[in-house]
Amino acid sequence: MFSSAWNFIKRHKKKFIFTGALIGGVYLLGKYAQIKFREIQEREATEYIAQARRQFHFESNQRTCNMTVLSMLPALKEAIVTQLNSESLTTLLKSKPANKLEIWEDLKIISFTRTIVAVYSTCMLVVLLRVQLNIIGGYLYLDNSVGKSTTTLLAPPDVQQQYLSSIQHLLGDGLTELITVVKKAVQSSLGSVSLKETWSLLELEQQLNWIRAEMEASSRRSLSWYLLADDENVLADQACGLTENDIMTIKLLNETRDMLDSPDFTTVLKACLNRGFSRLCDNLAEFFRPPPGDSAPSCGPDSLSAVSLPLAKIIPIINGQINTICSETPSHFVQELLMNDQVKEFAANVYETFSTPQELQK
Repeated sequence: MFSSAWNFIKRHKKKFIFTGALIGGVYLLGKYAQIKFREIQEREATEYIAQARRQFHFESNQRTCNMTVLSMLPALKEAIVTQLNSESLTTLLKSKPANKLEIWEDLKIISFTRTIVAVYSTCMLVVLLRVQLNIIGGYLYLDNSVGKSTTTLLAPPDVQQQYLSSIQHLLGDGLTELITVVKKAVQSSLGSVSLKETWSLLELEQQLNWIRAEMEASSRRSLSWYLLADDENVLADQACGLTENDIMTIKLLNETRDMLDSPDFTTVLKACLNRGFSRLCDNLAEFFRPPPGDSAPSCGPDSLSAVSLPLAKIIPIINGQINTICSETPSHFVQELLMNDQVKEFAANVYETFSTPQELQK
């Protein structure tokens, strides 16, 4: 019995060797596949956790952006009102001065100028802070990343403070220049318009559009100039005494300027301005409603021309809009800018760019 079994094995020895090798190979291949599969699972889990952490940090950063915008609106409003003080003119008018008409003419120009400047500067503030805080946010994410290859911080606290202080240009020299350009456009469009002339809501909207078009066409600078000064030039003048923080700040400012000069930034800012002026007209529409019982249409295209008001009555309405535009409590005006889809997408792209390690960008 044993001899016959042995003879059978000898006759089929090659088959047994091949089968054994095949079974062994399959076993080893299976073990290798299990190891690789486990490595893939672990890598995917690590990537998922990193992506979830990155998304959480991004969303937290956007909430910080929103709160920062709201916290800076009072300072922006104060800066505008200080340079375009209509309140002193309305106080003068109450005293019935001899040059009443002259004061009304000044009030006309100042009221339209400060409301239009408020729209521009608020839109600029929203988009500029989105750029700055997402550049900083991206670098902070990298600074706190697990497995970071270097201990050198990309955005130390002192650099953050120095870099973010550049927003003061928009509230200072940039705002002053913006007021000059807008005021010139307002004077050109409204300087000869009588206070007794009546406008419908549609005609008022057309006037605002004309002023905006003239301002943007006549300005010698791009809109981005009003947002950021050439601060790196000031620091570069002290080249021999530049600190490491100064050099890092210059780098951040240059990266910011690259963003502000990009077509995407221009598109997003224009979208915000369109939304801002549209919301302004929606706010003004509340003052052009027909009185109760009037047969004039209260909605639809015809309603835009149904009610007309003399310019003298429109001026106080326009003058008060800054309180809504630059409100520190979330108004419809500010909320629509903060929640704008194009602003959100642009912010995500900026954050993505600056939160990706440089070696992965190459």
